[in-house]
Amino acid sequence: MIKRQIYLQRLFAAKDKKLIKVISGVRRCGKSTLFEIFQGYLLKNNVLKKQIHSINFEEIENENLLDYKQLYAHIKKNLISDKMNYIFLDEIQNVKDFQKAVDSLYVKKNIDLYITGSNSNLLSGELATLLSGRYIEIQMLPLSFKEYISAFENTKELNEKWINYLTKSSFPYALEIDDKLVLKDYLNGIYNSIIVKDIAQREKISDFAMLTSITKFMLDNIGNLCSIKKISDTMTSANRKISTHTVENYLTVLEKSFVLYKAKRFDIKGKEYLRTNDKYYCVDLGLRYAILGKEKADIGKMLENVIYLELLRRGYEIGIGKIGANEVDFVAHKNGDIEYYQVALTTRDDKTLQRELLSLNAISDNNPKNLLTLDEDPEISYNGIKKINALKWLLSD
Repeated sequence: MIKRQIYLQRLFAAKDKKLIKVISGVRRCGKSTLFEIFQGYLLKNNVLKKQIHSINFEEIENENLLDYKQLYAHIKKNLISDKMNYIFLDEIQNVKDFQKAVDSLYVKKNIDLYITGSNSNLLSGELATLLSGRYIEIQMLPLSFKEYISAFENTKELNEKWINYLTKSSFPYALEIDDKLVLKDYLNGIYNSIIVKDIAQREKISDFAMLTSITKFMLDNIGNLCSIKKISDTMTSANRKISTHTVENYLTVLEKSFVLYKAKRFDIKGKEYLRTNDKYYCVDLGLRYAILGKEKADIGKMLENVIYLELLRRGYEIGIGKIGANEVDFVAHKNGDIEYYQVALTTRDDKTLQRELLSLNAISDNNPKNLLTLDEDPEISYNGIKKINALKWLLSD
């Protein structure tokens, strides 16, 4: 079992604090397993089994608890009055009006509450109002490259493992599947669950074919500047007329279900986010392969996608940098600090190197500037810009 240390450390730090711990993320990214690992930690640290109450709302035996009143009554009946009770509610969005049960449990003194969900609506609307200032959210992603590598006893043949990471998927259970057809069926199953359950049914979308077309279009355009109008015009030119308003709604629900992540453009000189031409990245490239096929591979864009997700894991807010007429792949903000990242497959050709350095050199401030490539060269600096091997960077702390 791969220990998800980034997320576990945040749970350890928040244990027994009067805060609801909310774990959000795409289906099958490892939220339930994270709960299991954390519960094992509790049992090894003087917590009794009867103090732990764990319910997964996608299991049929818990169907009677999908009513929030029944759920609250069930948990209340099984509480131990003189000890801390650790409550784990997995895929809580399946319980209608779950926020009422969550809020009632929160006010009890001897409850430490943990919940997961596969839709960012979990923390919108009434729940966000009820719990303002009373929760922390831990956004979970599928395996990082470092976590993926940790699953192997042999950490050699790094380049081969890198290609497998891109093409076979970073979903944890995908590591258990060797057969290509079985893996494709597994990834298609995840995709269909998200599109049908988390989007079409929950958001009451009737034009399923158009939703699928928009999803495939976006997966085919990861890392490309996209405007709502361009997407609408592309669909219309293919005799699939759709309004810009509907396109915007579809992109919003794809983000809410953690299939896509949006990076807005950031004016580096003006220090502000721009309103047009965002970029989107996919939560898992293996999922993208399963839906589009390998002929749709652009390894440069895939590397960019992986770097974007890793910056998210490391706690950065990420924008696409605009500096005059030039672009910086990522402007990463955290705790008031800024770092700049340019991503390229290789810069061994001098023209390519100069092109990639151009936008970073145009930035006049002294914040760290990094050029990440797959070149297996020693780390080198160009006028303060560090060129770093991307795989080494991904495996670093």
